[in-house]
Amino acid sequence: MVYDAIVIGAGSMGSATAYHLAKRGGRVLCLEQFNIGHDLGSAHGVNRIIRLAYAEHPAYVPLLRRAYALWREIERTAKERLLFITGGIDAGPEDGEIFRGSLASCLEHGLKHEVLSSAELTRRFPGFRLPKSMKAVYQSDGGFVLSERAVIAYITAAQALGAEIHAREAVRQWEVKRGRVIVETDKGKYTAAKLVITAGAWASKLVPSLRKRKLAVPERQVLIWAQPRHPELFRLGAFPVFNMEVHEEGEVNRYYGTPIYGVPGFKLGKYHHRKQKVDPDRMDRKCHPEDEAVLRAAIRRYFPDANGPTMAMRTCLFTNSPDEHFILDAHPEFPQVAIAAGFSGHGFKFASVVGEIMAGFAMMGGSRWLENLDLFKIGRKR
Repeated sequence: MVYDAIVIGAGSMGSATAYHLAKRGGRVLCLEQFNIGHDLGSAHGVNRIIRLAYAEHPAYVPLLRRAYALWREIERTAKERLLFITGGIDAGPEDGEIFRGSLASCLEHGLKHEVLSSAELTRRFPGFRLPKSMKAVYQSDGGFVLSERAVIAYITAAQALGAEIHAREAVRQWEVKRGRVIVETDKGKYTAAKLVITAGAWASKLVPSLRKRKLAVPERQVLIWAQPRHPELFRLGAFPVFNMEVHEEGEVNRYYGTPIYGVPGFKLGKYHHRKQKVDPDRMDRKCHPEDEAVLRAAIRRYFPDANGPTMAMRTCLFTNSPDEHFILDAHPEFPQVAIAAGFSGHGFKFASVVGEIMAGFAMMGGSRWLENLDLFKIGRKR
């Protein structure tokens, strides 16, 4: 059989791509080297933040609007709640990137929002104790997506539409011959008209040009769930998701977190946790006292009422591009191949729409489908 498209990687982006391909009537094969729903990549840890006020760049907001609609679509298909709206906080110094960027996105796209001082934020959400100099943008559409369940929902929906999903089958190599893509795995060889690479931290191993240009660099990340001393302040419905920037000892650091859900604790992470660039096949997946100390310091300082016993810690992977904007583009040498990579720790919320974009590439005319996404081009100076 010659497939319309082969998808390498069945995590967040790959599962959604497989579904959208199958929804368009494509003959699709999706290959995953680990189990479906594994905890070795970037989609585990119960949930991931979604926010419409986007500090990273206003250009993301139209994609986010589509992403929200598509999350609702897969919820209806799966008959399972995946998207939870809690409200979202983007906080930082008034002249910092997070506050300024979030406010700019709200103003440019007419998003309903409020600007809060640190004191006003604490009155609204008493779990926060941020420095007096900080300000926050509150946007009511923020929330989280159940990331692990979302992958399963997309895979199940793709299978129901006829997609072939192969787990525990590692790709050894791929090549383009006579205009078609041939993918060789440890179990077989497959041919397709198009190839979509959504391999997360393993993308640069499949696309050497990503590795050479350091466009998709894996980094070890650690999350903590702490039992709050006052859990009522951090429960679902009482506490929003947040993304914040703080100045600490001469450094600018970013933290993010969610209310209690799934694990009996308040969830917190730090972007670029301990700045550990890693090989995903050799990464230290244990959580150490040094990891806990980094996250505990932030909880003590900014969320003291959450500073109770540790409930859980987990490692995961961020795969960073140099400017932390995504890579959504055709391969620079092979127009039959599309790449979705470099999601830089803020990509999961876009999985629903990235899947649609990649399916459009494979089924509707190659790289022309991507021409309106200039921010995400491989060749753009980063």
